[in-house]
Amino acid sequence: MTVILIYGDSNSHGTPPMGERGAWQRMPPQQRWPGVMSRALGDGFEVITEALPGRTTVHDDPIEGAWRNGLTVLPAVLHSHAPLDIVIIMLGTNDLKLRFNVPAIDIALSVGKLVEAVRATGTAKDVMVICPPAVREVGCLGGMFEGAEARGAGMFVHMMQETARLDAGFIDAGAHVAVDPLDGVHLSVQSHAVLGRVMADALRERIRKRGKE
Repeated sequence: MTVILIYGDSNSHGTPPMGERGAWQRMPPQQRWPGVMSRALGDGFEVITEALPGRTTVHDDPIEGAWRNGLTVLPAVLHSHAPLDIVIIMLGTNDLKLRFNVPAIDIALSVGKLVEAVRATGTAKDVMVICPPAVREVGCLGGMFEGAEARGAGMFVHMMQETARLDAGFIDAGAHVAVDPLDGVHLSVQSHAVLGRVMADALRERIRKRGKE
């Protein structure tokens, strides 16, 4: 059994595009990309999703809570599910909020810190990183993410370089899906379906490659 842990934010949790801020909902499991991926992988795989809306890479959130810091709680999450074969990290979107005001290169380096943290625990054999699709400043979340399009420019390049340095797997989600124009942050049901299938293929390839090394 290959055990996979997905560590993410609202786009792995299954939050649908929002027409108004605070209207919290969640897609059913079969529509979320981790569920789509699990079905595409089939027997022999266990997929565990640890996804928290608002989760950052390494930042305490002064408004939504310090416990949204992905680095702080990561060791406990990993040890609670160990032993793991692969950890998939999909974070960085919330770092683009105006309140943090960090550039794309720093977000990529922060994801690198998460990769290093996974390895330091010894709980997982491998790590993959998904760079989230570019944020758009539209809809009810536009003000919260003011300036995100400029700050996030080229993030996938920085993240690809950082994961290559750390010998982690890498997928640019933005090459396959885009955020929904309703709120500029979240993925539609159709995008979840596409991302789930893309990740199933990427995981099989990563496992095949690792098996030859």
